[in-house]
Amino acid sequence: MKNLALFGGGKTILKKVKPHNSIGKEEVNIVNKVMKTGRLSEFYGTWGKGFYGGKYVQKFEKSCSNFFKVKYAISVNSWTSGLITAVGALDINPGDEIIVSPWSMCASATSIIHWNAIPIFADIDQETFNLDPKDVEKKITKRTKAIMSVDIFGHSAPIKELKKLAKKYKLSIISDSAQSPGAKYYNRFAGTLTNIGGISLNYHKHINTGEGGVIFTNDKKLAERMYLIRNHAEAVVNKKKVKSLSNLVGYNFRMGEIEAAIGIEQIKKLNKIIKQKQLIAKTLNKGLSKLKGLQLPTIKKNCSHVYYVYAMQIDHKILGVHRDKIYNALTAEGIQGLQTNFTVIPELPIFKKKIAFGSKGFPWSQNKHSRKIRYNQKICPIAYNMLKNRYLGLLICSYDFQIKDAKNIIKAFNKVWDNLEILK
Repeated sequence: MKNLALFGGGKTILKKVKPHNSIGKEEVNIVNKVMKTGRLSEFYGTWGKGFYGGKYVQKFEKSCSNFFKVKYAISVNSWTSGLITAVGALDINPGDEIIVSPWSMCASATSIIHWNAIPIFADIDQETFNLDPKDVEKKITKRTKAIMSVDIFGHSAPIKELKKLAKKYKLSIISDSAQSPGAKYYNRFAGTLTNIGGISLNYHKHINTGEGGVIFTNDKKLAERMYLIRNHAEAVVNKKKVKSLSNLVGYNFRMGEIEAAIGIEQIKKLNKIIKQKQLIAKTLNKGLSKLKGLQLPTIKKNCSHVYYVYAMQIDHKILGVHRDKIYNALTAEGIQGLQTNFTVIPELPIFKKKIAFGSKGFPWSQNKHSRKIRYNQKICPIAYNMLKNRYLGLLICSYDFQIKDAKNIIKAFNKVWDNLEILK
């Protein structure tokens, strides 16, 4: 970039920040206890005492149930497994449609394809990056059976509005709260307000077990179906005497005792971790709020934000400089964890070419109407504009940012803004 040499040579250059690490001596001690037992898993894929897992799995699930104030907390070996389990628990048939956000990790949509259903993408809200209920309603058809709402970046989706649509059109809702553990919506936890929800526990989330996830529900019937799908359902349905065999080809989505033991200690730390991320965001808000053309993260009324990502937007029309040039200058100043790239799911080849299972377009080819479905920029213009022109995220959750780091980030932003003319 022309004149980029100006950036990165001054006092605002940041020192390297350590990656976020929520693991401490408590986790080491409890893992040692598990190791000494020699029982790293106590699940059995047949009906009996071990069907619901061992001591630490069940204790962890109870801890999550208590913390998130939900009747059922079901641990899984990844949140991708959790989403697959959640979709399968609903009354979903091949060819049914589920509306989902295009602005998410790909598993939000591929978990739908997994059950041979069709993902339909609704556009996102300009401020929060979450689903726009107005566009969701436009995408509902007679084939729509559910909405998958993604609580992206640490902020809850507009659940009240989505619930109104669900009631009007007799739909179920799954909340993908992978990035929002502990976020509040009208004083209730994200992921606990819909038919099924849940969080991710992989290594770069607020709390982690390496890999893992927890599914939430208050519905006993759905919980039992998810317990079955998690653990080889087809092997035990004769013992459980279930009424419906639909989608009960089960899997091994079980969490091990070591991961569950780590989770027991991690859940105790969540509130403290959230407060630290919120403190960093508050400092950034104060220091960056006067920069023209820079939109800071929005927090909707009656919501809290846990800042998996500090999601900003660059208005290049106001600044006369494209987002990418600003990003290059900021990274030259040494800011870690900045990103402009994100997954707009319809852009992935599996969707653009509509090939998932086999080579003949399945599951889209199973219904004639499916061939009319298009995955392109026209279906979600706001999401595509965010990707190409506006989105600038700081991965707060991936790094151990302290107040001094936040102040240095502010200095770097101010330096770039003071020299915008050079970037034009």
